[in-house]
Amino acid sequence: MGTMGLALPWKARISSTLRERGTRVEPSEQFTGGLGAAAVDAASEDAALAAACRSGDLRAYERLYAMHGARMKNLARNVLGNPIDAEDAVQETFLKVQRSIAGFRGQSSFVTWTYRILINTCYDARRSRLRKKEVANDDSEESPRFEPRAPGAHPSLRMALERALAKLTQHQRDVFLLYEVEGFRHAEIAGMLEMTETASKNTLFQAKKNLRLMLEPPRSSAAEVR
Repeated sequence: MGTMGLALPWKARISSTLRERGTRVEPSEQFTGGLGAAAVDAASEDAALAAACRSGDLRAYERLYAMHGARMKNLARNVLGNPIDAEDAVQETFLKVQRSIAGFRGQSSFVTWTYRILINTCYDARRSRLRKKEVANDDSEESPRFEPRAPGAHPSLRMALERALAKLTQHQRDVFLLYEVEGFRHAEIAGMLEMTETASKNTLFQAKKNLRLMLEPPRSSAAEVR
């Protein structure tokens, strides 16, 4: 069976690096059997994916991209505010995964570990952009914009939510986006942001509380007059 044929910008760079290290790039036994079969549970697939990436199997990286590439881009776009920076962050993440895969110890799932690298890459890009803005004194910097699961959301409501999200702390905004927009569980968020599951829940609670205060219209005083 041939490769999946994805035109991934980072693919050639990973292949080149593996050849320089003398790593044999061959299809792994796990993938030739069809990892996507319904009989294989998520945990075993995650472990097989990690093992195949560690062995230098490019098909494994293609599989990781096929499974999570779109979601990773959406998350990066939410954090960074525009699709161009998001695309760069995802490409950089895959290169970092390839360079760091030998250090993966399985303390969290391989996918969670990958998303943690993505989030840190986005943080680095955001800090770099802020530094450039300070140097150039450029006021045209975009605020992070989120992509809601329901694309039909009313424009005015979406704009109000974007403004409110921008006023949250970075930690609150990231937990809110990961949980409410991207649909991750608190256990996964804890692994990505290197915090406890309880802290993730508390941060989300505080984020929702702050958003509610900012978005709810002020109560009419007419009832109080009566």
